[in-house]
Parts: sequence; structure tokens; C-alpha cells
Amino acid sequence: MSKFSRLEIQTIAAAGFLGIVAAGCDLLLSHFTSWGILGVAIVTAATTVITALILIRSVIRRFALSRINALYRTIYNIRQLEDITVNHSGNTDELLNQIQKEVTDWAKTRTSEIEDLRKLEVYRKEFLSNVSHELKTPIFNIQGYVTTLLEGGMEDPTINRKYLERTEKSVERMIHIIQDLESISRIESGELVLDKENFDIADMAKDIIEAQEMKAGKKNIKIKVRESARSPRVNADKERIRQVLTNLIVNSIKYGKENGSTEISFQDVEDRILIEVSDDGIGIAPEHLPRLFERFYRVDKGRSRDQGGTGLGLAIVKHILEAHGQSINVRSKEGAGSTFSFTLNKAK
Repeated sequence: MSKFSRLEIQTIAAAGFLGIVAAGCDLLLSHFTSWGILGVAIVTAATTVITALILIRSVIRRFALSRINALYRTIYNIRQLEDITVNHSGNTDELLNQIQKEVTDWAKTRTSEIEDLRKLEVYRKEFLSNVSHELKTPIFNIQGYVTTLLEGGMEDPTINRKYLERTEKSVERMIHIIQDLESISRIESGELVLDKENFDIADMAKDIIEAQEMKAGKKNIKIKVRESARSPRVNADKERIRQVLTNLIVNSIKYGKENGSTEISFQDVEDRILIEVSDDGIGIAPEHLPRLFERFYRVDKGRSRDQGGTGLGLAIVKHILEAHGQSINVRSKEGAGSTFSFTLNKAK
């Protein structure tokens, strides 16, 4: 049973008092028949009116509160509403203040959510535009090469093989883009299952450097591993971390300077190993750093495509490390080089 408000109790008390007065008047004026009947009628009528006002006010109040609770159900998430009700026992001012506070808080929350949705919409449009552009380039290249071959190029030995090789490269580029998108999708959807094991990450880095030796040699870039006192053994998905390190080392070669250098270092940080890949290349301007790990984001679009990247490498790196419960950071100064750093759990 709901409690009465202070005003309702005071009104009921007043009605009761008037009832007692009516009874007293009945006894006092009973000796005067006509005046007694008139007095009792007046007091009884007053008592009836006051009682009716109490009932009407109580009904209206409860009706209004039921509508306010309905408003709350509209404002709040249904799952949060089970324990949310308006306090019936407070006075009117307190009730209105409570409603004003709740509606203000709701408006602020929804404004923030709308702003987040706008940002996501901008990101979605940019992503679709980038995907379209990245796929359009190799498709148009293929179309041009095939058209040339069909229009007589097949019989020309000076161009037929060259155009077929270029077509193959464009097809490979499309395959790489699709594979990278699939990798990101699997990681984001939780389908990627990490196969963690203990391994020496310094040995892995040396293997990757050896595999990239020819590419680094074209720009005369020296890549070295800074030796540490202890063997840096980590617990992680070996093949996925190989993918992370390969991407960072290859990027240091792509955007490195002629006769430059790249260094991979390892530091013992409590229960983790800090891995850093540093180069003295072209560096990255500060305005590009916040978006560096977005899909298809390129600092220098023309230069990046000439280097043959898909624009998804750093996004994949970020997602792989997040799947390990880690993160990646970058420090860079334009014209002075960049350092990418991340941590992994020590071997158990």
C-alpha cells in the first residue's frame, strides 16, 4: 500500500476534526431542533466536500505519477527500468526536481550517443570510399591490360608477356586486400583463436631480418637486433606475432632513407617484454599519428600505393595485439624517424 503525503495526512486530520466538531454541534444544538438540523447539515456538507477533495487530489496525483513512470520507461533503457520508480512520498517540488534532473541527465547521455553515431557514420563513409578506391585501381589496371591484349596485343611478343605479368600483379594485389580484410573481420568478430606458446622473440626477429635482407639491400638499409642480457622469451601466438613484426620491419624499409638503419630492441618490464622497432626514416607528421592504425589510412597516399601496401597492415597489427590483451604505440618526428613499441607477456 502506498504511503500518504504530508499534505494528505494534514487534510484527513482536518476532516476528522470537522467531523468531531459536527458531532459536538449536534449535541449542543439538539435542544434547538431547527438550528441543530441546520448546523449539522452545514458541517456535514463541509466534511463531505473536504473528503471528496482529498479523494480527487489523491486520484489525480497517482494518475500523474503513473504517467511520469511511463515517461521514465520511454527515457531509460528497458533493462534499467526494473528498479526505477518515482518517489510517491516526496512533496511536489522534490518530485519536479527529481524529474528535471533525470530528464537533463537523459538528454546529455543521448546527445553524447548521437555525436558518437555521427563519428561512426563519417568513419563508415570513409571506409567504404577507401575500399572502393583500393579495389578500383587494380580492377581498372586489369581491364586496361586485358583490353590491350584482346585488341591485338596477344600477337605482339614485345608486350603480351609483360601485360600478362602486370595483370598477375594486379590480381595479387586484390587478393592481398581481400585477405587482409578477412583477417581483420575474423579478429573483430572473435573468430580468431590464438594458439599461444613460449618462444624467443629475438630469434624470430633475426629470421624476419634475414628474409627481408634483399629488400633492405636495395636501399642499403642496415637492420640489427640489439642484444639483451637475457633471452627475451614471450608467451603469444607465434605466427600472429611474426605477422606483427614482419609488418613493422617491412614498413621501416619502405619508408626508410637510403643508407639508413632499423633497430629492434627488447626490454624486460616486470611481467612483460617491451619490443621496439625504430628507424631513422622519413618520420610521420603529428596530425597523422591519431589515425595511423585506421584501415586504409595512408600518410602519403601516392607514395604508399607505389610501395605496394594495402593500407591495412597497421590496422591488422593493432587488432592482433589487442587480441593478446596488449596495445601498440608510436613515437615519431617528421624527418627523424619513427619508433613503434608494444608489449607481450613473458613466457610462463
